[in-house]
Amino acid sequence: MAGLITSPMGNSGATAQAKPGTRCGAVGARIKLIRTKPRKKASPIVRWSRGLKNLRALSVRQPWAWLIVNGYKDVENRSRATKYRGPLLIHAGLSRANLSDEKLEAFERRYGVKLPREYEQGGIVGVVDVAECNDRPNSIWHDHGWSGWVLAKPRRLPFRPCKGALSFFKPKFGKA
Repeated sequence: MAGLITSPMGNSGATAQAKPGTRCGAVGARIKLIRTKPRKKASPIVRWSRGLKNLRALSVRQPWAWLIVNGYKDVENRSRATKYRGPLLIHAGLSRANLSDEKLEAFERRYGVKLPREYEQGGIVGVVDVAECNDRPNSIWHDHGWSGWVLAKPRRLPFRPCKGALSFFKPKFGKA
């Protein structure tokens, strides 16, 4: 069975098999298969336009903002659902709470993604489309019990500093 990943199941010594592109994590005596979606190519870098400057934004902590605009993270977990559909700017917040080497290494092990060690913070880093919102999106990035905002078409933008806010907000950019 070439190309299959095996993982031990609990203390029984039994193994489960998974196809390539899946990650296995043992949970007690049961196996939990987490399907990872390999990124085909880097998200495009787009230019700022008048239309983009008028969009609403959502502030997201790093490294999540980087994962979203680079096409890895396809679900944003929020406490409330949204009816909004369409393009949304991604603001990288100033919090450094998730940027310790230990936490970044844990994210890399859990999600199988190599993360950079330095991030742009305190400004807009990209744009995505909010495609739908539901409580059970089929994604490794969804945390159960949260509303999953399904994201599509990630595009990176040249960094533009601005102050963040809670919920949706209209960015105020300095004169450039």
